[in-house]
Amino acid sequence: MTMAAAPGSDGRIRKNWKWQLLLLLLLDEEEDRRQQREDRQQALAYLQWQQQHARRRAWLQRYYGQLQSLYADLTVLESCRLRQARVAVAALGAAVSTQQSVQRRLWVKTRSQAWWTQCNHPGFPEIEFHRAFRMSRVTFDHICDQLAVAVAKEDTMLRAAIPVQQRVAVCIWRLATGEPLRLVSKRFGLGISTCHKMVLEVCAAINDVLLPKYVQWPTEERLQRVMQEYESSSGMHNVLGTLYTTHIPIIAPKFNVASYHNKRHTEHNHKTSYSITLQGMVDIHGSFTDVCVGLPGSLADEQVLEKSALFQKGNSGELQGMYVVGGRGYPLLDWLLVPYVQHNLTWAQHAFNEKVGDVLQVAKGAFCRLKGRWRFLQRRTEVKLQELPAVLRACCVLHNVCEMHREGFDPELMFKVDDDEMLPEQGNVPPSAIQSRDTIAHNLLHNVHTGSSFLINSR
Repeated sequence: MTMAAAPGSDGRIRKNWKWQLLLLLLLDEEEDRRQQREDRQQALAYLQWQQQHARRRAWLQRYYGQLQSLYADLTVLESCRLRQARVAVAALGAAVSTQQSVQRRLWVKTRSQAWWTQCNHPGFPEIEFHRAFRMSRVTFDHICDQLAVAVAKEDTMLRAAIPVQQRVAVCIWRLATGEPLRLVSKRFGLGISTCHKMVLEVCAAINDVLLPKYVQWPTEERLQRVMQEYESSSGMHNVLGTLYTTHIPIIAPKFNVASYHNKRHTEHNHKTSYSITLQGMVDIHGSFTDVCVGLPGSLADEQVLEKSALFQKGNSGELQGMYVVGGRGYPLLDWLLVPYVQHNLTWAQHAFNEKVGDVLQVAKGAFCRLKGRWRFLQRRTEVKLQELPAVLRACCVLHNVCEMHREGFDPELMFKVDDDEMLPEQGNVPPSAIQSRDTIAHNLLHNVHTGSSFLINSR
């Protein structure tokens, strides 16, 4: 039996279908609108990118055009300069060929040389010349003659060369006074860099020409004479020289600062000090016979000695039977005599120390005159560390020149050297060295050159 459809059910079904169709249409229409919006946005973004790319391309084209224009101008300017240079060279050649005078241009600064002209005049007082250059005019001329070939320069088309006498004078004045290059430049009427270059060149020439002549190891004949002179003055046999080490202040170096730090000078001056060493052996007259310069200031005297050529000479046996006298900072060796440092000394040991002290005064006096005569050694300098040893050796050479030529020394210039002696480490002292020193001390006590002042004071 078939059931009949409910009244109105067909109408509701048809109504639902209509709503569903309408909803689908609306959704489809909304999807179309969304797709249209996205297409418009993409089209707009693409248009903006095209416009920006066009602007960048136009800017790059303008920039490239400006560069091309600039390089074109530079090319024209360079060609003009080349033409001007050719014209200048041609004009200069024409002037030289016709012996016309070429006027100095503005890059050459005119400076007064009145002071040096006055000093170089034959009528300049000898006393004033000696006070200025620490030597007589005769000795100065002798140095100039010796260095003439090494330091002379040739004239150029633009200017005359600076004479040898003036070059040497600049160097000696700088070493003697220690004045800054600015004042040396003003005094001699030359440029600062020119003065600095002259000092280094003349010092190098002194090292090459005068050092082998004036600072040399004594010959056999000279050794015998030196030992006789020491024996006559002190009673000590076979002494060939006295040894001393001093320190030269420097500006803190850029590398290995700790190696050049001088702890003893820092404590004494209450400020950080740096230095390099100058070890020298002098004869009875205070002239250097051996020098070792340039080692870091942190080294003790014993360490400086071990790195010197004198140490190698002594340990090789070349000084057998001869002695060098040194201070307490040096070790006792077969060829090196040093004072007794222990307490409760015997009369013979006291006498020996007294004589050693007298002999050491020769070396200390030489170093006092060295630093007093050449005040460059008393203060820090702007000379580079690698160039400073040549300057120090030049000072030693000039010291010997003055000493050998009997140049007077103004007592007001005397500079007191500080004893930086540190007792050496107690290493293995050769028994033969101990025995030799004891024998010398015994002989001094019972010799005519005994330590008489000690014996008188002890009574």
